[in-house]
Amino acid sequence: MGSVVEYSPLFETRRGRGSLIYRPFAISLFVAICFIWFYRISHSTKGEDGKWAWLGMFAAELWFGFYWLLTQAFRWNLVFRHPFKDRLSQRYEKKLPGLDIFVCTADPDIEPPVMVINTVLSVMAYEYPTEKMSVYLSDDAGSEITFYALLEASNFAKYWVPFTKRFRVEPRSPAAYFKSIVSSAYPSHSSQTQELVAIKKLYEEMVKRIDDATKLGEVPKEARLKHKGFSHWSSYSSRRDHDTILQILLHKKNPNNSKDVDGCDLPTLAYLAREKRPQYFHNFKAGAMNSLLRVSSNISNGKIILNVDCDMYSNNSQSVRDALCFFMDEEQGHQIAYVQFPQSFENATKNDLYGSSLISIAEVDFRGLDGCGGPLYIGSGCFHKRESLCGMKFTDQYRNDWNSKEDDQFKEASLEELEQQSKALASCSYEENTLWGKEMGLKYGCPVEDVITGLSIQCQGWKSVYYIPPRKAFLGLAPTTLPQTLVQHKRWSEGDLQILLSKYSPAWYGFGRISSGLQMGYCAYCLWAPNCLATLYYSIIPSVYLLKGIPLFPKVSSPWFIPFAYVIVGETTYSLLEFFFCGGTFQGWWNDLRIWLYKRTSSYLFACIDTILKLFGFSNSTFIITAKVTEEDALKRYEKEMMEFGASSPMLTILATLAVLNLFCFLSVLKDALILREGDHGVYETMVLQVLLCGFLVLINLPIYQGLFLRKDSGRLPSSVAIKSIILAVGVFISYSLS
Repeated sequence: MGSVVEYSPLFETRRGRGSLIYRPFAISLFVAICFIWFYRISHSTKGEDGKWAWLGMFAAELWFGFYWLLTQAFRWNLVFRHPFKDRLSQRYEKKLPGLDIFVCTADPDIEPPVMVINTVLSVMAYEYPTEKMSVYLSDDAGSEITFYALLEASNFAKYWVPFTKRFRVEPRSPAAYFKSIVSSAYPSHSSQTQELVAIKKLYEEMVKRIDDATKLGEVPKEARLKHKGFSHWSSYSSRRDHDTILQILLHKKNPNNSKDVDGCDLPTLAYLAREKRPQYFHNFKAGAMNSLLRVSSNISNGKIILNVDCDMYSNNSQSVRDALCFFMDEEQGHQIAYVQFPQSFENATKNDLYGSSLISIAEVDFRGLDGCGGPLYIGSGCFHKRESLCGMKFTDQYRNDWNSKEDDQFKEASLEELEQQSKALASCSYEENTLWGKEMGLKYGCPVEDVITGLSIQCQGWKSVYYIPPRKAFLGLAPTTLPQTLVQHKRWSEGDLQILLSKYSPAWYGFGRISSGLQMGYCAYCLWAPNCLATLYYSIIPSVYLLKGIPLFPKVSSPWFIPFAYVIVGETTYSLLEFFFCGGTFQGWWNDLRIWLYKRTSSYLFACIDTILKLFGFSNSTFIITAKVTEEDALKRYEKEMMEFGASSPMLTILATLAVLNLFCFLSVLKDALILREGDHGVYETMVLQVLLCGFLVLINLPIYQGLFLRKDSGRLPSSVAIKSIILAVGVFISYSLS
C-alpha cells in the first residue's frame, strides 16, 4: 500500500490564551455594572433639579454599559494567524496567480507626487514574479504633475527594482530606505555600497526634477515632447471636467521599454485618471476603485487585488506571499475573500501623541473580529480575490482555480488599441443602469465605503483574515495636528453611523448572514458617534453639580460605592495592562485616553449633527482628505510631542470650553474646601467621585490649558477660541453657581 501524504496547511490559527483569565473578569465587571444600574433605579436625590440630573446619569451609564457589552465581541475570542511561506513556494512557485495593485491619490497638493511614487516603487519591488504583477495608479485629480512623476518613476524603476532584489533591501520605498541608511552605517559589501551611491544619486536627481515641476506647476517642455501621454491635457478643463486619461507606461507589449537594466521584465505600470464631468457624481474613492477594477480586468485581470493608499508604502516585500498562504490553502483558502493587514505609521511619536496607531484596535479588536468570522475591510493594505470584490457570492461548491490563466481578451491588440478599448470602462456613463456600486465592486453612498463593502462581502458568505507580520507590512503617515486627527475621526464615525442607519446596517442586514459576535463588533464601530451624548453629559453635569452641592454618586461609606469603584479601577487597570501588552507606554496610554475623550466630545458630536442634517436633506456627502504635508516648525513641535492646535474651529472651541468649565468647577471646589470650618466636610465626603471625575478632566486637559494660557508659538490655541471658550465657560459657571 502507498503511504498517505499528510496534509500540511499553508497557515495555522492559534486561539488567544488570555481568554481564560479575561472572561471571568468581564463577567464580574458586568455584574458590577448591573449593580450600578440597580442603584440608579432604586435611589434618587431630593429636588426636581437633582431628579433630572439623576435620570441623565442613569441614561449615560445605561449607554456606557450597553456599549461595553458590544465591545466584548472583540475580546472574547482572539485568534493569531501564522502563514508558512516555505510551503507556499514548494507547492505553488510555478503557479502563483496574477496580482493587480491599485494605488489611489486624489490631490497633488495634499498628497505630494514624490510621496505617491515612493509608494508605487515600493509595491513594484515586491518579492514576486514581475511578469505576474501589474501596478495601477488612480489619480482622481487628473494632474499632469502626478503623471510626470509616475513617468519618471517608471524610468527609475529599471534601476531600483533589480537593486532591491539583488541585495534584498528593506523597505523598498526609496525614500524610506535611504532614510534608514542615513541613520545607520552603509552596507559593508563594497559592490552594494557602490551601487547604493549611484542609485541614490539617480533618485535625488529624479526627486529634484519632480519637485521643480511641482513648484512651477508645469511639466518641462522637453518631457512633454518625449512622451505622447501629455497630449491628453491639451483638452483638459479641470480636475472635475476632463476625458478619461489612461497611459500604460510599462507593459510586455512594449519590450523595448518594459525591461530593467538586467534585462528582466518589469511589472506592468499604468496611469488612470477616470473621466470626470460636473453633471455626474463620481463617488469619491469607491468610484475610482471600481474604475480600476474594470480597466485592470482588460489589461491584466489578476486574480488577486491589493489596494493601498498613496501614503501607505510597502514595508515588507514578502507581504504578497503572506497573503497567498491564506488564499491558496487547500482546505480553508476557498472561503477567504480578503486578507487585511493593519495600518501602521512611520511618523508616530514614541508615545503616539494623537493615538493615531489605534494600538488596541490593531492588536486586540481586529484579532477578536477575526475570531468571529473576519475583520473589517479598512480601505488600504488589503488583498482581495477579484471574484469576491466584484460581487460573487460564496457557495460550498466554490473552489479556487489557481491553474487557470488570467483572461487575455486583447492579446492580439497593440498597446494603443488596448488603451483605447479600456478607456470606455472608466467613463462617467459606463455605470448607468448597472450593478456597479450596488452589487459589484465597492459600495456607493457612504464616506467609509471600505467598511460597508467588507460587510457586504462577508454577508455573501465569505470569510476574511487579519494578519500582523513580524515586520510591518505597510507604513503610512499619521496626522500631525489635533485638528487633522479630529477631522479624520469625524469622517470615520460619521460614515459608520450612516451605515447603521442604512439598509446595510449590521443590525439587520447582517442578521443571520454573519455571526452574532461579528454583528456586535460592526455595531460597536457604527455607534462611535452616539457615544458623544453620554460622554458630554458625564463631562459637564457632575462637575457643575459640584457647585450646587448635589451628590450624583454614592458616598464612600455606602456599600453602593463598591461597584462604582470596581468598574473604575478594574476597567482602568485592564485598559492599561492591555495597552502594555500591545507594546505601548504609560504616557502613550494617557495620550490615547485623552484622544478618546477629545474625539467623543467633538468629532463624534459633529458626526452626529451632520448625519442628522443629511437625513433631513440639509447636507451632502463630502470626502475630506487628511493632509500629508506639515510645516517645518509644526513638525518639530510634533516630534517633541507638543500638541498642535493651529487654526480656529468649532471642535477646538468645544474642547476648550469643556476644559475651562471643569477647571473653574475644580478650583471653586478647592476654594470652598479650604475655607470650610471644622465639621463641615460632610458634603464633600458625599461627592468624592464627582471631585475625582472633575480632577481627572482637569488633569487630562493640561495641553489645552497650556495652549490657552502659556504657549506663545503658532501651534497654540487661537485667541478667538480662547475668548469664546472662556466666555461660554464663565456663562455656564455663573448660571449654575447662582441657581
